[in-house]
Amino acid sequence: MSYPLSPFIAHTTKMPFRIDVEKAEGVYIYDKAGNKYLDFISGISVSNIGHRHPKVVSAIRHQLDLYMHTMVYGEFFQDPQINLAEKLHRILPEGLDVSYFVNSGTEANEAALKLAKRYTGRHRLVSFIGAYHGNTHGSMSVSYNETKKAPFRPLLPGVDFIRFNEKEDLKYITHETAGVIIEPIQGDAGVRIPSPDYLISLKKRCNEVGALLIFDEIQTGFGRTGKLFAFEHYGVVPHILTIAKGFGGGMPIGAFVSSKEIMDTLTVDPALGHITTFGGHPVNCAAALANLEVLLGNDQDLIRKAEAKGELIERLLQHDEVIEIRRKGLFFAIQMKDAHTVAKVVNGCKEKGLLSYWFLSNPDSFRIAPPLTISVEEIQTGCGIIQEVFSEL
Repeated sequence: MSYPLSPFIAHTTKMPFRIDVEKAEGVYIYDKAGNKYLDFISGISVSNIGHRHPKVVSAIRHQLDLYMHTMVYGEFFQDPQINLAEKLHRILPEGLDVSYFVNSGTEANEAALKLAKRYTGRHRLVSFIGAYHGNTHGSMSVSYNETKKAPFRPLLPGVDFIRFNEKEDLKYITHETAGVIIEPIQGDAGVRIPSPDYLISLKKRCNEVGALLIFDEIQTGFGRTGKLFAFEHYGVVPHILTIAKGFGGGMPIGAFVSSKEIMDTLTVDPALGHITTFGGHPVNCAAALANLEVLLGNDQDLIRKAEAKGELIERLLQHDEVIEIRRKGLFFAIQMKDAHTVAKVVNGCKEKGLLSYWFLSNPDSFRIAPPLTISVEEIQTGCGIIQEVFSEL
């Protein structure tokens, strides 16, 4: 069922999904008409442990009984922020020691770009063909889709784009480069996976010229690819890590993480080099800590099982209409023959009670990224629905 657009809410498109949400629980979303949808997209890789996980809800309720916003980020000591930062320090490799909490992925990337410029004293940035890093001015400047960018120019100067997974292009990273920002696995480009040694060569080149390597793990983080972070597949640690989406267990929070030496440059000349009012909101930090405890807990072993669940989905979605399946863990792009076919699949699945989605910059593929908590039975049900839609094309 489609619902009319509200005249009082700003809309991102004239044709949104139009599901009038009543509630969400686990791997399901329910609308006000009584329809039940199996969520195969997790709010675009946000609800990695499902909707309203009881441990996250409990942590939120506990923090609500203590305090919510008290002061702009950084001025007060607040246990939820400190506990979350200490947890990240324990689980991240050396060099990713200090966290700065923000509100979203695009803000994390904006701050990471500023940090690279501040630390190196340089101004040029390198990004990649196919990249997507957010929709504010700086993040858009290092994203590639010109159709989305053109109406908002001029954007940041000094941004160079090179080919993803092409070692020959690493020569364009020079002693003038402040930072190189990359998704270890490109998301909006349609789940583009690098060769095993590409990121190693990229880090080596950055070290040679003194540029900072920024890994945007906003979509790939928190178990989505079968590791807590995608960079763990490749044995490469960035100078700066950005995270969001699956970080908060459904609450809005992001962060950029780096070494103390690099991060300390934001505190002087000028002081308050990056500031945010709501960053590190105590309720969101409490939710993020509970989310991490669920992901890293041994009771469900969610991250390790993501690869096996992904293999099952890949096997169940084989069909003559499918050109290619690209995936890592539970991070999927299903390549079809054209954008028209993708629209038929996505809309057909919705009508049958399953939520898939499309990519902004890869219109010939549709997106699958179910919660890591999804069961084998729910996978079978969802893939059965997709196969029904394939058979009707």
